[in-house]
Amino acid sequence: MGFQEFIVLQFLAHVLADYFLQTNALANQKNTLGFKSRFLIWHTLIVFVTSWLLSFQIEFFIGSGVIAISHYFIDGIKAKYNNHSILKKSIFFIDQGLHILVLIIVSWLFTEYHGLKFIIELPIDANTIGIITAYLFCLKPTNILIKEVFKSSEIDVAITNMDIDTSLDTNELPNAGKLIGILERLLTLTFILVGQYAAVGFLIAAKSILRYKDTDTLKTEYVLIGTMLSFGTAVLLGILTSFF
Repeated sequence: MGFQEFIVLQFLAHVLADYFLQTNALANQKNTLGFKSRFLIWHTLIVFVTSWLLSFQIEFFIGSGVIAISHYFIDGIKAKYNNHSILKKSIFFIDQGLHILVLIIVSWLFTEYHGLKFIIELPIDANTIGIITAYLFCLKPTNILIKEVFKSSEIDVAITNMDIDTSLDTNELPNAGKLIGILERLLTLTFILVGQYAAVGFLIAAKSILRYKDTDTLKTEYVLIGTMLSFGTAVLLGILTSFF
């Protein structure tokens, strides 16, 4: 295994630590209180452990430490700018961009000046790890990403607690829209990876028939934007994974 497998494993560690190994309530507490949040310390520890374990490098504990400490300061400072008049629209993307930038730089420096010495030889390559990461990203991370896009675009809806992939109809099943969004992304990613692009078009058409019958313009536009973002993310993930 080489640098490709190593960097993709670190991306996987980031996705797990920042999205799956913290609840929404704890994440909101961290984003609100910043350095005063007790969970921020635990989150930093989680980042360190996932980064180190998935590096499969005993000596990378220093690199994982740098990634974790930078994560601590970035998340702590982020809380101060969540309500900033200018930066609040893009603070999520700045936060994630800085995390990924640090991850790439630390991984490259470690590989360049220390070299890679995997403690075990994984039976999978970078492409397989990338596919696993892409599927995971189609779940909770994309839901959060779409919500942040709506927030940054100042698309305010009447019901702020609704999941982005749902319509505004409160008579619908709770969380049904979120589940629909996850399923459509998983199917879209699968179709892209196996080269069945026509099936993606069929899936979009099928959802259009079922979801766009309402005459409420606000509701239709809301669902349309969420759907395009959902499908677009899955398609982009599929193309990037297939390309690399």
